[in-house]
Amino acid sequence: MKKIFAAAAVAATVFASCFSLGAKDRKEVLKVYNWSDYIAEGVIADFEQWYFEQTGEQIEVSYMTFDVNEAMLSKIEKGQEDYDVVCPSDYIIERMLNNNLLLPLDFAALPDSINYIYKYRSPYIEKMFRSINPAIDANNYSVAYMWGTTGILYNSDKVPAEDVATWDVIRNPKYAGKVLMKDAPRDVYGPVLIYLKQKELAEGTVTLQDLMMDSSAESIAAVKEYLLECKKGVCGWEADLGKELMTKERALVSLNWSGDAVWAIEEAAEVGVNLDYTVPEEGSTVWFDGWVIPKYAKNVKAATYFIDFMCRPDIAIRNMDETGYVASNGAWEVLESQIDPEYEPINLSYFFGEEADSVCVNPVLYPDQAVIDRCALEHDWGEKTEDLLSMWQDVKGSKAGASTYIIIGAVILAIVAAVVFSRRSKNGRGKRPARRR
Repeated sequence: MKKIFAAAAVAATVFASCFSLGAKDRKEVLKVYNWSDYIAEGVIADFEQWYFEQTGEQIEVSYMTFDVNEAMLSKIEKGQEDYDVVCPSDYIIERMLNNNLLLPLDFAALPDSINYIYKYRSPYIEKMFRSINPAIDANNYSVAYMWGTTGILYNSDKVPAEDVATWDVIRNPKYAGKVLMKDAPRDVYGPVLIYLKQKELAEGTVTLQDLMMDSSAESIAAVKEYLLECKKGVCGWEADLGKELMTKERALVSLNWSGDAVWAIEEAAEVGVNLDYTVPEEGSTVWFDGWVIPKYAKNVKAATYFIDFMCRPDIAIRNMDETGYVASNGAWEVLESQIDPEYEPINLSYFFGEEADSVCVNPVLYPDQAVIDRCALEHDWGEKTEDLLSMWQDVKGSKAGASTYIIIGAVILAIVAAVVFSRRSKNGRGKRPARRR
Protein backbone atom coordinates (compact mmCIF):
# COMPACT_ATOMS: atom_id res chain seq x y z
CA MET A 1 0.00 0.00 0.00
CA LYS A 2 1.13 3.63 -0.55
CA LYS A 3 1.83 3.48 3.11
CA ILE A 4 2.03 6.37 5.54
CA PHE A 5 4.32 5.31 8.36
CA ALA A 6 4.75 5.77 12.11
CA ALA A 7 7.51 7.99 13.45
CA ALA A 8 9.40 4.97 14.71
CA ALA A 9 9.71 3.70 11.13
CA VAL A 10 10.56 6.90 9.29
CA ALA A 11 13.91 5.71 7.99
CA ALA A 12 14.11 2.76 5.62
CA THR A 13 16.06 -0.10 7.14
CA VAL A 14 18.51 -2.53 5.63
CA PHE A 15 18.02 -6.22 6.20
CA ALA A 16 20.59 -7.64 8.62
CA SER A 17 21.95 -10.04 6.04
CA CYS A 18 22.59 -7.40 3.39
CA PHE A 19 25.77 -8.21 1.52
CA SER A 20 28.54 -6.04 0.17
CA LEU A 21 28.76 -6.30 -3.59
CA GLY A 22 32.51 -5.81 -3.59
CA ALA A 23 34.14 -6.74 -6.86
CA LYS A 24 31.71 -9.53 -7.69
CA ASP A 25 30.46 -10.01 -11.22
CA ARG A 26 26.99 -8.44 -11.36
CA LYS A 27 25.64 -11.69 -12.81
CA GLU A 28 26.47 -13.33 -9.50
CA VAL A 29 24.50 -10.78 -7.47
CA LEU A 30 20.72 -10.46 -7.16
CA LYS A 31 19.51 -7.14 -5.72
CA VAL A 32 16.14 -7.55 -3.98
CA TYR A 33 14.17 -4.57 -2.58
CA ASN A 34 11.27 -5.53 -0.33
CA TRP A 35 9.13 -4.24 2.55
CA SER A 36 10.59 -4.55 6.06
CA ASP A 37 9.76 -7.79 7.91
CA TYR A 38 8.10 -9.24 4.84
CA ILE A 39 9.92 -12.54 4.34
CA ALA A 40 10.59 -15.57 6.51
CA GLU A 41 13.95 -16.13 8.12
CA GLY A 42 16.20 -18.39 6.06
CA VAL A 43 14.32 -18.02 2.78
CA ILE A 44 17.08 -15.96 1.16
CA ALA A 45 19.77 -18.53 2.01
CA ASP A 46 17.51 -21.33 0.78
CA PHE A 47 16.98 -19.51 -2.51
CA GLU A 48 20.73 -19.15 -3.06
CA GLN A 49 21.19 -22.89 -2.57
CA TRP A 50 18.17 -23.74 -4.76
CA TYR A 51 19.37 -21.45 -7.53
CA PHE A 52 22.74 -23.20 -7.60
CA GLU A 53 21.02 -26.60 -7.71
CA GLN A 54 18.85 -25.52 -10.65
CA THR A 55 21.42 -23.61 -12.71
CA GLY A 56 24.85 -24.64 -11.49
CA GLU A 57 25.57 -20.94 -10.95
CA GLN A 58 26.45 -19.15 -7.73
CA ILE A 59 24.22 -16.27 -6.66
CA GLU A 60 24.51 -13.86 -3.76
CA VAL A 61 21.42 -11.93 -2.71
CA SER A 62 21.82 -8.30 -1.73
CA TYR A 63 18.61 -7.83 0.27
CA MET A 64 17.43 -4.29 1.05
CA THR A 65 14.19 -3.01 2.56
CA PHE A 66 11.92 0.03 2.34
CA ASP A 67 8.96 1.36 4.31
CA VAL A 68 7.32 3.69 1.77
CA ASN A 69 6.17 2.83 -1.75
CA GLU A 70 6.95 6.27 -3.10
CA ALA A 71 10.52 6.26 -1.76
CA MET A 72 11.20 2.99 -3.54
CA LEU A 73 9.56 4.23 -6.73
CA SER A 74 11.52 7.48 -6.74
CA LYS A 75 14.83 5.61 -6.84
CA ILE A 76 13.69 3.54 -9.80
CA GLU A 77 12.19 6.47 -11.69
CA LYS A 78 15.48 8.35 -11.42
CA GLY A 79 17.52 5.29 -12.38
CA GLN A 80 19.47 5.64 -9.14
CA GLU A 81 19.43 1.93 -8.38
CA ASP A 82 19.62 -1.19 -10.52
CA TYR A 83 17.38 -3.37 -8.35
CA ASP A 84 16.57 -6.73 -9.93
CA VAL A 85 13.39 -7.48 -7.97
CA VAL A 86 11.11 -5.13 -6.02
CA CYS A 87 7.77 -5.60 -4.26
CA PRO A 88 5.48 -2.58 -4.82
CA SER A 89 1.79 -2.33 -4.00
CA ASP A 90 -1.00 -2.57 -6.58
CA TYR A 91 -1.36 1.13 -7.40
CA ILE A 92 2.42 1.52 -7.71
CA ILE A 93 2.54 -1.47 -10.06
CA GLU A 94 -0.10 0.34 -12.10
CA ARG A 95 1.97 3.53 -12.12
CA MET A 96 5.11 1.63 -13.10
CA LEU A 97 3.25 -0.06 -15.94
CA ASN A 98 1.90 3.25 -17.18
CA ASN A 99 5.37 4.82 -17.07
CA ASN A 100 7.16 1.93 -18.79
CA LEU A 101 9.32 1.11 -15.76
CA LEU A 102 8.91 -2.67 -15.81
CA LEU A 103 10.35 -5.53 -17.83
CA PRO A 104 8.02 -8.32 -19.00
CA LEU A 105 8.35 -11.60 -17.12
CA ASP A 106 9.52 -14.61 -19.11
CA PHE A 107 8.54 -17.66 -17.08
CA ALA A 108 8.45 -19.75 -20.22
CA ALA A 109 12.24 -19.82 -19.92
CA LEU A 110 11.94 -21.83 -16.70
CA PRO A 111 11.89 -25.65 -16.75
CA ASP A 112 8.32 -26.95 -16.45
CA SER A 113 9.24 -28.89 -13.30
CA ILE A 114 9.89 -25.68 -11.34
CA ASN A 115 7.46 -23.29 -13.02
CA TYR A 116 5.52 -22.63 -9.82
CA ILE A 117 3.91 -19.38 -10.86
CA TYR A 118 1.90 -20.90 -13.69
CA LYS A 119 1.16 -24.03 -11.68
CA TYR A 120 -0.15 -22.28 -8.56
CA ARG A 121 -1.52 -18.93 -9.71
CA SER A 122 -4.91 -18.30 -8.11
CA PRO A 123 -7.64 -17.56 -10.67
CA TYR A 124 -8.80 -14.67 -8.47
CA ILE A 125 -5.33 -13.13 -8.32
CA GLU A 126 -4.92 -13.47 -12.08
CA LYS A 127 -8.28 -11.77 -12.62
CA MET A 128 -7.53 -8.92 -10.24
CA PHE A 129 -4.10 -8.25 -11.70
CA ARG A 130 -5.64 -8.14 -15.15
CA SER A 131 -7.87 -5.32 -13.90
CA ILE A 132 -4.94 -3.19 -12.74
CA ASN A 133 -4.61 -1.80 -16.24
CA PRO A 134 -7.15 -2.95 -18.87
CA ALA A 135 -4.75 -1.98 -21.65
CA ILE A 136 -1.74 -3.86 -20.27
CA ASP A 137 -2.11 -7.26 -18.56
CA ALA A 138 -0.20 -6.81 -15.30
CA ASN A 139 0.14 -10.60 -15.06
CA ASN A 140 2.79 -10.33 -17.76
CA TYR A 141 4.83 -7.90 -15.65
CA SER A 142 4.13 -8.81 -12.02
CA VAL A 143 3.37 -11.70 -9.69
CA ALA A 144 1.28 -11.19 -6.57
CA TYR A 145 3.01 -11.85 -3.25
CA MET A 146 0.62 -10.98 -0.39
CA TRP A 147 -2.92 -9.59 -0.31
CA GLY A 148 -5.73 -8.57 2.01
CA THR A 149 -8.80 -6.41 2.61
CA THR A 150 -9.65 -3.13 4.33
CA GLY A 151 -12.32 -3.29 7.02
CA ILE A 152 -13.23 -2.54 10.63
CA LEU A 153 -11.35 -3.94 13.63
CA TYR A 154 -13.58 -3.65 16.70
CA ASN A 155 -14.00 -4.64 20.32
CA SER A 156 -16.69 -7.32 20.09
CA ASP A 157 -17.57 -7.07 23.80
CA LYS A 158 -18.43 -3.37 23.55
CA VAL A 159 -19.44 -2.89 19.92
CA PRO A 160 -22.34 -4.98 18.55
CA ALA A 161 -21.93 -6.61 15.14
CA GLU A 162 -24.82 -4.62 13.65
CA ASP A 163 -22.98 -1.36 14.35
CA VAL A 164 -19.92 -2.43 12.33
CA ALA A 165 -22.02 -3.75 9.45
CA THR A 166 -21.73 -0.23 8.03
CA TRP A 167 -18.80 2.11 7.48
CA ASP A 168 -20.88 4.77 9.22
CA VAL A 169 -19.71 3.26 12.52
CA ILE A 170 -16.72 5.63 12.27
CA ARG A 171 -19.22 8.50 12.60
CA ASN A 172 -21.42 6.87 15.22
CA PRO A 173 -21.62 9.17 18.30
CA LYS A 174 -21.74 6.09 20.56
CA TYR A 175 -18.02 5.64 19.90
CA ALA A 176 -16.90 9.24 19.88
CA GLY A 177 -13.34 9.48 21.16
CA LYS A 178 -12.83 5.76 20.64
CA VAL A 179 -12.38 5.63 16.86
CA LEU A 180 -9.02 5.16 15.13
CA MET A 181 -8.52 6.17 11.52
CA LYS A 182 -5.72 4.88 9.34
CA ASP A 183 -3.36 7.67 8.37
CA ALA A 184 -3.63 6.40 4.81
CA PRO A 185 -5.76 8.63 2.57
CA ARG A 186 -6.17 6.16 -0.27
CA ASP A 187 -7.44 3.42 2.04
CA VAL A 188 -9.90 5.70 3.80
CA TYR A 189 -11.16 7.46 0.68
CA GLY A 190 -12.30 4.26 -1.06
CA PRO A 191 -14.52 2.85 1.72
CA VAL A 192 -16.02 6.26 2.53
CA LEU A 193 -16.89 6.90 -1.12
CA ILE A 194 -18.44 3.43 -1.33
CA TYR A 195 -20.61 4.29 1.68
CA LEU A 196 -21.63 7.65 0.24
CA LYS A 197 -22.54 6.14 -3.14
CA GLN A 198 -24.77 3.32 -1.87
CA LYS A 199 -27.81 4.62 -3.75
CA GLU A 200 -25.95 4.78 -7.06
CA LEU A 201 -24.48 1.31 -6.49
CA ALA A 202 -27.94 -0.12 -5.74
CA GLU A 203 -29.39 1.50 -8.86
CA GLY A 204 -26.55 0.18 -10.99
CA THR A 205 -25.55 3.61 -12.28
CA VAL A 206 -22.00 3.05 -10.96
CA THR A 207 -19.91 0.00 -10.07
CA LEU A 208 -17.41 -0.48 -7.28
CA GLN A 209 -14.63 -0.34 -9.84
CA ASP A 210 -16.00 2.97 -11.17
CA LEU A 211 -15.72 4.40 -7.68
CA MET A 212 -12.13 3.22 -7.31
CA MET A 213 -11.32 5.31 -10.40
CA ASP A 214 -13.33 8.33 -9.25
CA SER A 215 -11.00 11.24 -8.49
CA SER A 216 -13.53 13.93 -9.37
CA ALA A 217 -13.61 17.18 -7.42
CA GLU A 218 -17.21 16.43 -6.46
CA SER A 219 -16.37 13.06 -4.90
CA ILE A 220 -13.28 14.37 -3.14
CA ALA A 221 -15.38 17.18 -1.64
CA ALA A 222 -18.07 14.74 -0.50
CA VAL A 223 -15.53 12.47 1.20
CA LYS A 224 -13.89 15.49 2.83
CA GLU A 225 -17.20 16.72 4.22
CA TYR A 226 -17.99 13.28 5.65
CA LEU A 227 -14.55 12.89 7.23
CA LEU A 228 -14.80 16.31 8.84
CA GLU A 229 -18.00 15.10 10.48
CA CYS A 230 -16.18 11.99 11.70
CA LYS A 231 -13.19 13.94 12.96
CA LYS A 232 -14.70 14.97 16.29
CA GLY A 233 -15.01 11.31 17.26
CA VAL A 234 -11.56 10.24 16.04
CA CYS A 235 -9.03 9.71 18.84
CA GLY A 236 -6.07 9.24 16.50
CA TRP A 237 -4.78 9.02 12.93
CA GLU A 238 -2.40 6.09 12.96
CA ALA A 239 -0.33 3.94 10.65
CA ASP A 240 0.94 1.19 12.91
CA LEU A 241 0.20 1.81 16.60
CA GLY A 242 -3.55 1.40 16.42
CA LYS A 243 -3.29 -2.32 17.01
CA GLU A 244 -1.77 -1.72 20.44
CA LEU A 245 -4.39 0.90 21.31
CA MET A 246 -7.13 -1.59 20.45
CA THR A 247 -5.60 -4.36 22.57
CA LYS A 248 -5.39 -1.92 25.50
CA GLU A 249 -9.06 -0.89 24.91
CA ARG A 250 -8.09 2.74 24.50
CA ALA A 251 -10.02 2.57 21.22
CA LEU A 252 -13.03 0.43 20.29
CA VAL A 253 -13.29 0.87 16.52
CA SER A 254 -10.47 1.03 13.98
CA LEU A 255 -10.47 1.32 10.20
CA ASN A 256 -7.80 -1.26 9.52
CA TRP A 257 -6.17 -3.82 7.25
CA SER A 258 -6.84 -7.53 7.55
CA GLY A 259 -3.21 -8.51 8.23
CA ASP A 260 -2.91 -6.03 11.09
CA ALA A 261 -6.32 -7.12 12.35
CA VAL A 262 -5.19 -10.73 12.75
CA TRP A 263 -2.15 -9.59 14.71
CA ALA A 264 -4.30 -7.42 16.98
CA ILE A 265 -6.89 -10.14 17.54
CA GLU A 266 -4.22 -12.63 18.59
CA GLU A 267 -2.42 -10.17 20.87
CA ALA A 268 -5.66 -8.98 22.49
CA ALA A 269 -6.77 -12.55 23.20
CA GLU A 270 -3.62 -13.07 25.27
CA VAL A 271 -4.70 -10.28 27.65
CA GLY A 272 -8.39 -11.18 27.71
CA VAL A 273 -9.61 -8.56 25.21
CA ASN A 274 -11.95 -9.78 22.45
CA LEU A 275 -11.43 -8.15 19.06
CA ASP A 276 -12.96 -9.05 15.73
CA TYR A 277 -12.76 -7.82 12.15
CA THR A 278 -15.40 -7.35 9.47
CA VAL A 279 -15.82 -5.92 6.00
CA PRO A 280 -18.91 -3.66 6.12
CA GLU A 281 -21.90 -4.66 4.01
CA GLU A 282 -21.65 -1.62 1.71
CA GLY A 283 -18.41 -2.96 0.23
CA SER A 284 -14.70 -2.29 0.52
CA THR A 285 -11.31 -2.59 -1.12
CA VAL A 286 -8.75 -5.33 -1.62
CA TRP A 287 -5.02 -4.68 -1.88
CA PHE A 288 -2.05 -6.59 -3.25
CA ASP A 289 1.74 -6.44 -3.21
CA GLY A 290 3.58 -8.05 -6.08
CA TRP A 291 7.04 -8.89 -7.40
CA VAL A 292 8.25 -7.00 -10.46
CA ILE A 293 11.52 -6.61 -12.39
CA PRO A 294 12.39 -2.92 -12.96
CA LYS A 295 13.64 -1.77 -16.35
CA TYR A 296 17.12 -1.05 -14.91
CA ALA A 297 17.61 -4.59 -13.57
CA LYS A 298 20.97 -6.19 -14.34
CA ASN A 299 20.24 -9.81 -13.44
CA VAL A 300 16.93 -10.71 -15.06
CA LYS A 301 17.61 -14.44 -15.04
CA ALA A 302 18.16 -14.68 -11.28
CA ALA A 303 15.25 -12.27 -10.70
CA THR A 304 12.94 -14.57 -12.64
CA TYR A 305 14.08 -17.58 -10.65
CA PHE A 306 13.65 -15.67 -7.38
CA ILE A 307 10.04 -14.70 -8.14
CA ASP A 308 9.30 -18.28 -9.13
CA PHE A 309 10.90 -19.60 -5.93
CA MET A 310 8.69 -17.32 -3.85
CA CYS A 311 5.69 -19.01 -5.48
CA ARG A 312 6.74 -22.46 -4.28
CA PRO A 313 3.99 -23.62 -1.87
CA ASP A 314 6.28 -24.47 1.06
CA ILE A 315 8.00 -21.08 0.75
CA ALA A 316 4.65 -19.30 0.54
CA ILE A 317 3.53 -21.06 3.74
CA ARG A 318 6.73 -20.12 5.58
CA ASN A 319 6.34 -16.48 4.56
CA MET A 320 2.69 -16.47 5.66
CA ASP A 321 3.45 -18.02 9.02
CA GLU A 322 6.22 -15.58 9.86
CA THR A 323 4.83 -12.31 8.46
CA GLY A 324 1.16 -12.86 9.30
CA TYR A 325 -0.04 -11.80 5.86
CA VAL A 326 -1.77 -13.97 3.25
CA ALA A 327 0.14 -15.40 0.32
CA SER A 328 -1.34 -14.88 -3.13
CA ASN A 329 -0.79 -18.55 -3.88
CA GLY A 330 -3.56 -20.85 -5.07
CA ALA A 331 -1.86 -24.16 -4.24
CA TRP A 332 -4.04 -26.65 -2.37
CA GLU A 333 -1.08 -27.26 -0.08
CA VAL A 334 -1.28 -23.63 1.04
CA LEU A 335 -5.00 -23.94 1.78
CA GLU A 336 -4.50 -27.15 3.76
CA SER A 337 -1.92 -25.40 5.94
CA GLN A 338 -4.61 -22.89 7.00
CA ILE A 339 -7.52 -25.25 7.68
CA ASP A 340 -8.79 -25.01 11.25
CA PRO A 341 -12.04 -26.70 12.38
CA GLU A 342 -12.49 -23.90 14.92
CA TYR A 343 -13.97 -21.78 12.11
CA GLU A 344 -17.25 -22.14 10.24
CA PRO A 345 -17.06 -23.35 6.62
CA ILE A 346 -16.77 -20.60 4.00
CA ASN A 347 -16.61 -20.51 0.22
CA LEU A 348 -13.10 -20.01 -1.16
CA SER A 349 -13.77 -21.49 -4.58
CA TYR A 350 -12.95 -18.13 -6.16
CA PHE A 351 -9.39 -18.45 -4.88
CA PHE A 352 -8.56 -22.17 -4.76
CA GLY A 353 -11.03 -23.71 -7.21
CA GLU A 354 -14.38 -25.50 -7.03
CA GLU A 355 -13.29 -28.01 -4.39
CA ALA A 356 -12.81 -25.17 -1.90
CA ASP A 357 -16.49 -24.22 -1.75
CA SER A 358 -16.78 -25.18 1.93
CA VAL A 359 -13.56 -24.99 3.94
CA CYS A 360 -12.81 -24.04 7.54
CA VAL A 361 -10.25 -21.23 7.62
CA ASN A 362 -9.88 -17.87 9.33
CA PRO A 363 -12.29 -15.57 7.43
CA VAL A 364 -10.19 -12.52 8.30
CA LEU A 365 -7.30 -13.93 6.29
CA TYR A 366 -9.39 -15.49 3.52
CA PRO A 367 -12.74 -13.68 3.00
CA ASP A 368 -15.76 -15.67 1.91
CA GLN A 369 -16.91 -15.35 -1.71
CA ALA A 370 -19.80 -13.13 -0.58
CA VAL A 371 -17.34 -10.65 0.95
CA ILE A 372 -15.08 -10.63 -2.10
CA ASP A 373 -18.07 -9.95 -4.33
CA ARG A 374 -18.46 -6.55 -2.67
CA CYS A 375 -14.78 -5.57 -2.83
CA ALA A 376 -12.82 -3.78 -5.54
CA LEU A 377 -9.20 -2.96 -6.32
CA GLU A 378 -7.95 0.58 -5.77
CA HIS A 379 -6.20 2.43 -8.58
CA ASP A 380 -3.50 4.99 -9.10
CA TRP A 381 -4.74 8.53 -9.66
CA GLY A 382 -1.67 9.86 -11.43
CA GLU A 383 -1.45 13.64 -11.19
CA LYS A 384 -4.77 13.75 -9.30
CA THR A 385 -3.06 12.13 -6.32
CA GLU A 386 -2.08 15.60 -5.14
CA ASP A 387 -5.78 16.50 -4.80
CA LEU A 388 -6.29 13.47 -2.56
CA LEU A 389 -3.31 14.37 -0.36
CA SER A 390 -4.44 17.99 -0.11
CA MET A 391 -7.91 16.91 1.00
CA TRP A 392 -6.36 14.60 3.58
CA GLN A 393 -4.26 17.34 5.12
CA ASP A 394 -7.31 19.61 5.30
CA VAL A 395 -9.20 16.90 7.17
CA LYS A 396 -6.44 16.07 9.63
CA GLY A 397 -5.81 19.73 10.42
CA SER A 398 -2.77 21.29 12.02
CA LYS A 399 0.64 19.66 11.96
CA ALA A 400 0.87 20.19 15.71
CA GLY A 401 -2.04 17.88 16.38
CA ALA A 402 -0.57 15.15 14.24
CA SER A 403 2.82 15.51 15.87
CA THR A 404 1.32 15.18 19.33
CA TYR A 405 -0.25 11.89 18.40
CA ILE A 406 2.96 10.60 16.88
CA ILE A 407 4.83 11.39 20.10
CA ILE A 408 2.24 9.57 22.18
CA GLY A 409 2.38 6.68 19.74
CA ALA A 410 6.16 6.48 19.97
CA VAL A 411 5.91 6.11 23.73
CA ILE A 412 3.37 3.32 23.34
CA LEU A 413 5.61 1.60 20.80
CA ALA A 414 8.47 1.64 23.28
CA ILE A 415 6.26 0.09 25.94
CA VAL A 416 5.18 -2.79 23.73
CA ALA A 417 8.66 -3.45 22.36
CA ALA A 418 9.42 -5.88 25.17
CA VAL A 419 6.19 -7.76 24.49
CA VAL A 420 6.99 -7.98 20.79
CA PHE A 421 10.47 -9.30 21.51
CA SER A 422 9.06 -11.83 23.95
CA ARG A 423 6.62 -13.05 21.33
CA ARG A 424 9.37 -13.38 18.74
CA SER A 425 11.41 -15.46 21.17
CA LYS A 426 8.42 -17.60 22.06
CA ASN A 427 7.24 -18.59 18.61
CA GLY A 428 9.78 -17.24 16.14
CA ARG A 429 7.41 -14.60 14.85
CA GLY A 430 7.78 -10.88 15.40
CA LYS A 431 5.49 -7.88 15.08
CA ARG A 432 3.75 -7.75 11.74
CA PRO A 433 4.77 -4.77 9.65
CA ALA A 434 2.30 -1.99 8.83
CA ARG A 435 3.18 -2.45 5.21
CA ARG A 436 0.24 -0.71 3.67
CA ARG A 437 0.60 2.80 2.30
